[in-house]
Amino acid sequence: MKNLYRKHIIVPVFAVVIFIAGTSFKSDFFEIAKQIEIFTTLFKELNMNYVDETNPGELMDSAIKNMLDELDPYTKFLNEQDVEEYKINNAGEYSGIGALVRSYDDKLIIVEPYKDYPADKARLKAGDEIIKIGDITVSDFDDNASELLKGANNSSVEVTFIRQGATKTTTITREGVEVDAVPYYNMVDDKTGYIVLAKFNRKASSQTKSALQDLKGQGATQIILDLRSNPGGLLSEAINVTNLFVPKGELIVTTKSKVKKFNQTYKTKNKPEDLKIPLVVLVNGRSASASEIVSGSLQDLDRAVIMGARSFGKGLVQRPLKLTYGTQLKVTISRYFTPSGRCIQSLDYWNRDKEGNAVRNTDFKQFKTRNGRVVEDGGGVMPDIEIASSKSNVLTNALVGNNVIFDFATEFYYKNTFNVVDDFNFSEAHYKDFKNFANSKDFSFKTKTEKLLEETLNSDDSLLGPDVQEKYKDLLLAVNRGKISALDTYKKEITKKIEDEIIKRYFYRDGLYDYNLKNDEAILSATYLLSNANKYNTLLLPN
Repeated sequence: MKNLYRKHIIVPVFAVVIFIAGTSFKSDFFEIAKQIEIFTTLFKELNMNYVDETNPGELMDSAIKNMLDELDPYTKFLNEQDVEEYKINNAGEYSGIGALVRSYDDKLIIVEPYKDYPADKARLKAGDEIIKIGDITVSDFDDNASELLKGANNSSVEVTFIRQGATKTTTITREGVEVDAVPYYNMVDDKTGYIVLAKFNRKASSQTKSALQDLKGQGATQIILDLRSNPGGLLSEAINVTNLFVPKGELIVTTKSKVKKFNQTYKTKNKPEDLKIPLVVLVNGRSASASEIVSGSLQDLDRAVIMGARSFGKGLVQRPLKLTYGTQLKVTISRYFTPSGRCIQSLDYWNRDKEGNAVRNTDFKQFKTRNGRVVEDGGGVMPDIEIASSKSNVLTNALVGNNVIFDFATEFYYKNTFNVVDDFNFSEAHYKDFKNFANSKDFSFKTKTEKLLEETLNSDDSLLGPDVQEKYKDLLLAVNRGKISALDTYKKEITKKIEDEIIKRYFYRDGLYDYNLKNDEAILSATYLLSNANKYNTLLLPN
């Protein structure tokens, strides 16, 4: 009954309230006012008369979240705590323990301690399960317990954690943490510079510019800009990063909205850093939003060759709107379009399948780059050259999403020793160990074929006699066997993700970047392309 109440009463009525906050009053003002009055009366009567004690704050919070879930995953209500975190993410600075932490109901998992920050100094490792913070047991804490790890500079907190079955304690002294937009840059060879741009916070363009200048000072005459797994960030910084390589006054992004004031065109405003230097941009399926603005615009302007795998496909723009009591609504206000006129949004949240999932766009329209090359909309930024190890698939996503790779990397770390990154080698025997580990884990995923077969078997189709049903079941078994053999089919992609996870355990993220300079397929392919000027230039000519 509780779910029905949220879904059918609070959600649709409360949607009207937010609608008013975000749009101007129109001819249906009376209907809006009517629904507000109904909702207010309902909420008051419910809380006064319900048989058990209610928590009005929790009910309202559930109403808001359930309503926004009907829209898209980027439109969110931010309470006061969320607002502060949003500011921190954009600023790139905060005070805490200096670690990436994953939150569960009964524990916190250290995903990655940052080198020389408090968690690392306290000798916490990836895979450690924090079960108690100070006097508070994580499983008894109703809110996100990771907030308990934050605090003022030089304040201390004792944590109890489990490592490989043993319970341990340590004291962490918090300090200021700087989140670099460019965590790494270096020379691949004597003329190829490599820059990792990990996020688009307020430091993105200035740090990318500094890295570019330093690399050119070291002799770089060609550049690889790595945007793989960059989730995006500030639109203004995406434009400024692009501006490093294109002239002042160049159109980069157009946004279109039903609200006229949000219809904007964004052009570069600064003097570029280098208009001629050959440039390769690396992307993958986790390169999103601002990353796609940079890669998509550089592709449309024929200023760079894009390599890797199709990007995520987020063509929606959000803006925080201030509400009362220090809260905000981060709401999708518009779609953005690259210079050629394409919107790369891949999921249609306004049309959903039977399971309520957003439908993926398949009807791609063609556009032309400045030189006349054909590019498409609606499915992320498609690279000019695809790299196999950069691609994702249902299996690798399931292995990551179910923490199979993460947990294997934790066990591997405590069983194997490597003193320097050059000694690291993930052998055939290691991959065999991983396959055995994966097969022993209870993780599940379904292919499209599997879903169709199950849907058919569960249907009321009278034409499916016993013989046909048995054949369908045999097909399902064959698909399951194929899923196991897919560990070999996608060995290259899976091995890349395993290596990335393991190397960080020994040598931190800098060690991973050092390793990638010599071993990463995408970086090596980009370096090879840049060394072949004719091939590079040909790729930027009309198809």
